[in-house]
This record gives sequence, structure tokens and C-alpha cells, in this order.
Amino acid sequence: MTIFNYIALRNQSEIVNGKIEAEDVKSAREAIRNLGLMPTKVFEDTQKASAPKVRLSPLSLQELIDFTGTFKTLIATGVPIIEGLVFLEKDAVSSRIRQLAREIRKQVIAGATFADTVAKYQEIFGSIYVGLTKAGEDSGEMEKTLERLSELLKKQAAIKGRVIGTLIYPCFVIVLAAIVVTVMLMFVFPAFKEMFDQSGAALPIFTQICIDLGEFLKKYWALTLISPVIIAGLIYMAFKNQTSRRILDDFFLKVPLIGDMLKYANFSNFITVMFVAYEAGIPIVDCLHLGNLTIDNKTIKKKITEAINKVQQGTHLSTALRASNIMPSMVLFMIATGEQTGKLGELLHQSVLFLDKKLDDIIDALTKMIEPLMLIVIGSIVMFLALALYLPLFQSYQLS
Repeated sequence: MTIFNYIALRNQSEIVNGKIEAEDVKSAREAIRNLGLMPTKVFEDTQKASAPKVRLSPLSLQELIDFTGTFKTLIATGVPIIEGLVFLEKDAVSSRIRQLAREIRKQVIAGATFADTVAKYQEIFGSIYVGLTKAGEDSGEMEKTLERLSELLKKQAAIKGRVIGTLIYPCFVIVLAAIVVTVMLMFVFPAFKEMFDQSGAALPIFTQICIDLGEFLKKYWALTLISPVIIAGLIYMAFKNQTSRRILDDFFLKVPLIGDMLKYANFSNFITVMFVAYEAGIPIVDCLHLGNLTIDNKTIKKKITEAINKVQQGTHLSTALRASNIMPSMVLFMIATGEQTGKLGELLHQSVLFLDKKLDDIIDALTKMIEPLMLIVIGSIVMFLALALYLPLFQSYQLS
């Protein structure tokens, strides 16, 4: 019997380190799963494997893409791993990439494998990266694995960029409108207040609301300055709190178009990671666990976790996912077809293409809808302020 060190996940989020005794790596992984954990790294307990870890600065997603893409290119051209790391250590644009490459090079020279070293820095690379790197190294397909990882990271960055890009415009318009309205209430309406009072006529309700709000904002101007910070803090706390986050995630899924965008973005990442992991030779249950790590929405994550538990109990993948009642029917059909024909990897790839196309269509529709919606919002604000400002003037002309 051999003692193995392992890095595993509990409840798809908590990282667990430990040791286990088994005959080989496969038996060790099975024993770890029996403990209710999802193993991401299992290695023999040796002096080299337990070398001290140097604390490194985290990489941004773009830096991780640059590191993986450059390293993949070097390995594909026949450059040895150590020489590739030396190149990154000296010529990488980012200082954090250079520092990371230096540390990995030192540990590889000391006798550790590339995958072993990556596993020590799971907080930088993530569980998906660690699991795929180990699978690629074990199968002797490191070059192909790095290429898959590079494409996966680019895909995640592209989805994130498309979603953020769609939301930037309405957020900018809302912030700009709030600034303009605040300036109008605090400085423009007070300038007209004396003239309105001299007319002696009762002010329209629109005008009275604006004047009262302006006086309140001028009296409590400090609140005007800190209120955006307070609002941002409350929103941040709401998304960090598990209970409120579940409520918000469930709510957003029910909003037309927004819910569809979130679903297809999450499922695109999920199926992509599943496909890459499956092609790397990782067992299907571990593929599901790795894919589930990419899901941000708590409601979707809970349903996928329930499906994974059913697969672990022996249920077919397509049947378990269909029971979750959240996966698109076309994706379920493709997965079921892949299971029946023995071409699951190919059908997972087709599912990724389908999800990406649907996501693009949803984002285009959302973008086209946002523009007229913003015009309506801005137009309504302008109309309200115009009525509040000019109705008293019209009344005074009529009285005179």
C-alpha cells in the first residue's frame, strides 16, 4: 500500500488537502470519492511532492490566457518545458507571469512535474486548470491539453466580455441620468423657486416634488455624496450573502432575455469544460464536477449538483440532466444521442456551438431592446423635468 497526497473539493467549492492509503492512483481517487470529495489532484507522498510553496500574486484572466497561450506555442514548436518557462520568466510582459514562471521553473528543475507544481497554486490556476493539466500530463498529451486550456480560457473571457459589454451601456446611461437629475434638483429648481413663489399660484405637483427633493438634497448634501457608496455596498453584500444571492439568482432567471442570457452563458461554460475534460480522458463524474465549478448562478448550480449526484448513483447523464428541468432540450437531445452512439465528445462539442449561437442571438436581441428602452427612460425623465419647470410659467402667463 502507498500513501497518496490529495487535493479535493467538498461541496464543489471548499478545497480540502489530505493523505490516503491505497494500492495505486486509481484506487486512491475512488477512495477519495467515497469520502464525499471530488479529487482534483492525487500524487504519491514523496519528498519532492511536499516541497515548500512560495506565495505568488494572483493572475488576471487575461494574464492566465497569455501565460497558457505562450507556453502552449513554445511546447508545440518543440521547446522543452524548462526552456519555455525560462522564456516566460525573462520576456513575459507581466511581472506576475514572470514571477510565476520563475517559481514553476525552479520546482520543475528540482524534480517536480509541471502538473504537480500547478496543483500547488490552485488559487491562481483554479481547479479546472489543475485537473486538466494533470490529465494531460498523465495521458502524454500536454501540448493538446494546453491548447484546450487556452481555448477554454479565451472562451470564458469572450462570454464575460459580451455579457459585461451588454450591461455597460444601460449602466452608463442610468448613472449619467442620475447625475443630471441631481444637478437640476439642487441648483436649477432652487433658482426658479423665488419666481414661482412670487406668482402666488399653487405649484403643480411635479414642480413641488422637484423643489422639495432639491431642498432635501441641499440640506443633506453629504448623504448625496455617500449614497452611491452605500447603495454599491448594499448590492455587494446582497450578492455575497448566500441567502440573498439565491433569491437574486432565482429572480434574474425569471426576467425575460436577462434570464435566458444568464442560462446560456452558464451552460456554455459548463458544457465547454465538460467537453475539454472528457476529451482529456477525465471520468465523466469528474467532468461534471469541473464543469459545475464554472456556474455562477446558485439556482442552476443546485440543480446541476442534484443531477451529478444521480449520475454518481448510476443514472444516465442525459436522464439526470433532463430531470433537473433546466438544461435546453436541444443540448439534452445531443447528449442522449452521444451516449447512445458512443460519440459523446463530438456531441458535446456540437452542444457548445449551439449554446454559443443562442447566446449571441440573445445578446443581440437584448442590445437592440436596451437602446429604445433607454430612450424611453431618458425621454420620461426629460419630460418630467420639463413639465415641472415650465408648467408654473404657463400658469403665470394665464393669470396675467
